[in-house]
Amino acid sequence: MEERPVPQTADADGPIRVFLLDDHEVVRRGLRDLLDAEPDLEVVGEAANAREAIARAPAVRPRVAVLDVRLGSSGEGGDHEGIEVCRELRTRLPDLACLMLTSFDDDEALFDAIMAGAAGYVLKQINGSDLVSAVRTVADGRSMLDPGATARVMARLRGPAPSGPVELENLSPREREILQLIGDGLTNRQIAERLFLAEKTVKNRISSILAKLGVGRRIQAAVIAERLKERETGQ
Repeated sequence: MEERPVPQTADADGPIRVFLLDDHEVVRRGLRDLLDAEPDLEVVGEAANAREAIARAPAVRPRVAVLDVRLGSSGEGGDHEGIEVCRELRTRLPDLACLMLTSFDDDEALFDAIMAGAAGYVLKQINGSDLVSAVRTVADGRSMLDPGATARVMARLRGPAPSGPVELENLSPREREILQLIGDGLTNRQIAERLFLAEKTVKNRISSILAKLGVGRRIQAAVIAERLKERETGQ
């Protein structure tokens, strides 16, 4: 669709401006039709991939971005590319409210969304009226992160250290560095940029880190990193 230019009084008196990111055209069309049918909502732009979203969204200055968590190019390795877009767009547009849309009830993705500053996280099984309500909620500055799921994820960070031996001595200095960046909430792409590595190299290193730590998921490694940080700072 053609992006709609930013009016001089964007979001002051007019409808809530919404940007869409989903790699399925049918889904984007359905979302656009649903939201544009509401008098107080206006879809001002859309994208099919991360590159398009990062290029297009700042130009139309949306109030809310509805972002698919998993895009087609991120299937291998299970990365959450839509969350990377959330983090990048919020860096450029600090007032933007990102509503993450996903087909999967995934604690790891929810953790990443929280760390990226997402305002909401809802499943695609949500009905239309509830999605419209969610867009209005995050546009109003309120959270649409499910309290139960959020508490479950954050409890992993604040709770006891993981049980069983943590084989940190088996990690190389580079792996320890990557582990700390995982704990800081950086995505694979951001870690690669920070350390001047290929993204595929980072994925392989993280797989090795998980194996050495004896954990199966990234969020468990993030918990360990958080515990290490607390131990080192004496908190």
